[in-house]
Amino acid sequence: MGTPQGGIISPTLANITLNGLERGLKQFLKRELGSRVSDQAKVNLVRYADDFVVTGNSKELLETLVKPWIARFLRERGLQFSEEKTKIVHIDEGFDFLGWNFRKYSGKMLIKPSKKNVKAFYGKVRDVINRSLSVPTGVLISRLNPVLRGWAEYHKGVVAKATFSRLDQQIYWRLVRWGLRRHPRKTGKWVYDHYWPRCGTRRILAVTTSNKQGDLTTLVLHQLTDTKIVRHQKVDGKYNPFDPAWFAYAEGLLTARMSQDIWDTQRLKLWMQQGGKCVLCEQFIDSTRAMDDHHIVYRAYGGSHALSNRLLLHPVCHRRVHALGLEVTKPVPARGL
Repeated sequence: MGTPQGGIISPTLANITLNGLERGLKQFLKRELGSRVSDQAKVNLVRYADDFVVTGNSKELLETLVKPWIARFLRERGLQFSEEKTKIVHIDEGFDFLGWNFRKYSGKMLIKPSKKNVKAFYGKVRDVINRSLSVPTGVLISRLNPVLRGWAEYHKGVVAKATFSRLDQQIYWRLVRWGLRRHPRKTGKWVYDHYWPRCGTRRILAVTTSNKQGDLTTLVLHQLTDTKIVRHQKVDGKYNPFDPAWFAYAEGLLTARMSQDIWDTQRLKLWMQQGGKCVLCEQFIDSTRAMDDHHIVYRAYGGSHALSNRLLLHPVCHRRVHALGLEVTKPVPARGL
């Protein structure tokens, strides 16, 4: 009996098993070094499931105190370090964590997609292209776009613009070879003109197809460089999405994310459904000002993120709803005669 490696329950089991690791390490260092010295040591632990990084101001401290204590903590739970993945390095040398490389360049910390992660991503794209030699162009684009968008969305919060640009070039030349293999008797110029039509001021791999109703639609290959770089905003470490006391904070996180492109269309739909008015005070909401996204049935209580479960409120009205426990409902749409 056991849990398959990579199973969906593995992260949950890791969190249960390693619960208390961060707190225990802090308490241990305070006992050994005292509160003032332990604070000066700058020892911090960042963990995601069973992967974690420990920082400190000296290699000796990490080797003589921190690592042995963590080894004992793991041993008590039937676990041990992976010696292959465990190493102590200087920040100027850098390290990889969760697909990113953390390193200081001339005293400035930069987080970039790691070389290993980039290589694995490009290998996946290459495999998709190689398996699609005989399929229509639209099918190839439909296979590639989820891979491209998903990877770009994951890395859009770090220093990734140069990596995006380089990969776009590599993917382009891989697709050129794909086109030449499909048409061995055609010239490179013919392949380029055939598969890369002009879209505005640039040329992108695209194809126009029709659905069963005969409507024409254009499928365009997603460009990594089209992904807007948006720096990650730190979430409060005490945040609990299932605690009612944090519901207003959760709504604030969603409101902050509305400024990103993925939320623009949805916000406009909600604004139009409400006739441009706040459902609580019934005063006009200026679409260019900040507005809060409120869930009628809270996510923690099973509510969905669908438009039917969301409303737009003035920030002050949103605070009143949470503070006073007020109920708000979607307005009834006007019906014509």
